[in-house]
Amino acid sequence: MLTPDKTDVAAPHRWQTLFRHDLPASIVVFLIAIPLSLGIAAASGAPLLSGLVAGVVGGVVAGLLSGAPLQVSGPAAGLTVIVAGTVADFGWAATTAIVAMAGVVQLGLGALRLGRAALALSPAVVHGMLAGIGIVIALSQVHVVLGGAPQSSAWENLRDLPRQIVGNHSGAVLIGVLTMAILVLWPRFVKISLLPGALVAVTVATLTASLGGMDVARVDLPSNPLGELTFPRWPDGSPAAIALAVMTIALVASVESLLSAVAVDKLHDGKRADLNRELLAQGAANTVSGALGGLPVTGVIVRSSTNVAAGAKTRASAVLHGLWIAVFVLAFTALLELIPLSALAAVLVVVGLRLVSLAQIKRYARHRELPTYLVTAFAVIFTDLLTGVALGMATAVLLMILRLARCEITRTSPSEGRWSVVITGTLAFVGAGRVARELSAVPPGAAVDLELHLDYLDQGAFEAIQDWREAYERGGGHVTVDEVHDSWFHRATSGRLGGNRSQHGRPPRFLGSWSQWVTLTEQRDDAMQAGIDEFERSVAPLVRPHLADLAREGQKPEQLFITCADSRVVPNLITTSGPGDLFTIRNVGNIVPAYGSGDASVGAGIEYAVDVLGVTTITVCGHSGCGAVRALMGGAAGSPSALGSWLAESGVELSSTETGGVSEEDCITANVAQQLENLHSYPSVRAAVADGRMTLTGLYFDLAEARMYSVTDGVRTPVKVS
Repeated sequence: MLTPDKTDVAAPHRWQTLFRHDLPASIVVFLIAIPLSLGIAAASGAPLLSGLVAGVVGGVVAGLLSGAPLQVSGPAAGLTVIVAGTVADFGWAATTAIVAMAGVVQLGLGALRLGRAALALSPAVVHGMLAGIGIVIALSQVHVVLGGAPQSSAWENLRDLPRQIVGNHSGAVLIGVLTMAILVLWPRFVKISLLPGALVAVTVATLTASLGGMDVARVDLPSNPLGELTFPRWPDGSPAAIALAVMTIALVASVESLLSAVAVDKLHDGKRADLNRELLAQGAANTVSGALGGLPVTGVIVRSSTNVAAGAKTRASAVLHGLWIAVFVLAFTALLELIPLSALAAVLVVVGLRLVSLAQIKRYARHRELPTYLVTAFAVIFTDLLTGVALGMATAVLLMILRLARCEITRTSPSEGRWSVVITGTLAFVGAGRVARELSAVPPGAAVDLELHLDYLDQGAFEAIQDWREAYERGGGHVTVDEVHDSWFHRATSGRLGGNRSQHGRPPRFLGSWSQWVTLTEQRDDAMQAGIDEFERSVAPLVRPHLADLAREGQKPEQLFITCADSRVVPNLITTSGPGDLFTIRNVGNIVPAYGSGDASVGAGIEYAVDVLGVTTITVCGHSGCGAVRALMGGAAGSPSALGSWLAESGVELSSTETGGVSEEDCITANVAQQLENLHSYPSVRAAVADGRMTLTGLYFDLAEARMYSVTDGVRTPVKVS
């Protein structure tokens, strides 16, 4: 029997997706693309037809090849300033050749799999660049809205704006203001996502101009679009100038497209973007667009986000939107020629201003990257794009260096003849001079505790500290270097600065014992106070938010952890748990007296954990070298002492006459097994286990190996590490 081909089985589903999701979404995106494509072409100083050509090619070519299936490509406002400058320098026919060559460069970048590398550019620089471009667009197009013509630079547009405002106005002003008002108010009051504000604004403006008989400049398209395509001509200019123009368009278009693809990924749950494939698709689209006389093509976040919001599921939506543009241009040219140019300019004013995002400004202010954003934006506005990007990158690098040099240094003298110097932060060579000045201010001949809280130390900064230390000790002083959280300085003194950070060294203070970091003087005086001070200084700021939540919500531990009171056993350390995870009972020998026996304190804790807190696991954890078990093996249980009475509660007989030479480890394991058995004597535990609401587990911790073993049916096995 023949079985249907998988393609045939999937075909009905594909057609259903096409008609239910992609087709409606393509129409919505098409309605946005028409006014934007025309407006971007007008603002670029290019033939209006070139914007429509780019829209068709971006939809069909980039859509078919795209590595980001839901991204929609076409002419973008972010390239308007670059294209306008290129047209002014080389002319339109030569610009199309430059666009085609930029596409070839993108193909090369994609073939070299440099898609991810393009994202290495600081986002603050990219968004600052787009903000600057947006303001340049708005400043130029507002002159068109006011019935005038844009100047050659943002500064000239800004300078002439007051004269343009008070000058003679025509119906173009009414059309432009009406268009902008609809664009701003439409999304606030109308929630119909299938009816784009740009389409409504341009349609209303066109009807107003036509019905009112206004004499305004309108769209002018050739009667035979296919016969009027502009084909590339080799640019007249120096090779360096041509190469600069090609690389500028290629790199800016690539970065904008890839950033858009990453942003679109955040809007849906489907397949993630393949950035290298997307770069190849953009290169192919720009090569074709340039060859056919179109504007540069990029992935456009406005169209892409609309595509996702309209319900698109596959790349078919982007391809269909390009086909609708082609059909409309060929069949309805006369309709497009009714659109006033001031309406398109108004659309570009709003689009340009929206490239300046207040949300992004706030985000960069929080991350202390606002200077990079602002320098890039203002440099793009008042110089040119390449200078703006270069100044933005220089600002980003400068800020990074300043952060590397940022460290806090405090000097205190806790007692006569003793000084404490604490250095916190990142310490690189650029901060070595400041460190040397601060250290040289310590009076000579004293005992100095140099405490380093460093996340980085380079060779230059290390030598500054080491040189001061050697000189200070030659002068009769004494310096003790103590590192917290890491061991940069000690690795450097052993010749391993920048080496393997996992090599053995002293643990961070919150993991180490007092004897490992508290000075002998502090241990004699008050080690507890020294520990509390260290907690409040370095640990409390990290855990305070979590503790505040626990204080507000109450404790909800998952486990009751019963272990020995031995000072070497730290439950949160050996289980890598934190506040709120374990409800802990500690006593000598991790003993669980049987229910109803003389001692009720452990039973009270067990019942509270089970009946009130609702823990789902009870763990009994013994450890190697347990003094209580050794006492049991020595026959101390039942002796006339508090310890003897307590050990008798264990329920195990481990005297030498009973064990018969069994090892201490096996006796400790037997003790854990017995305490697990004792837990079954508690009615609440017995009922929870019977109902499947609770699990009882046994553990054995080997102190010398720092390794945990599982205890099951009295047998000890290593806990598997995944």
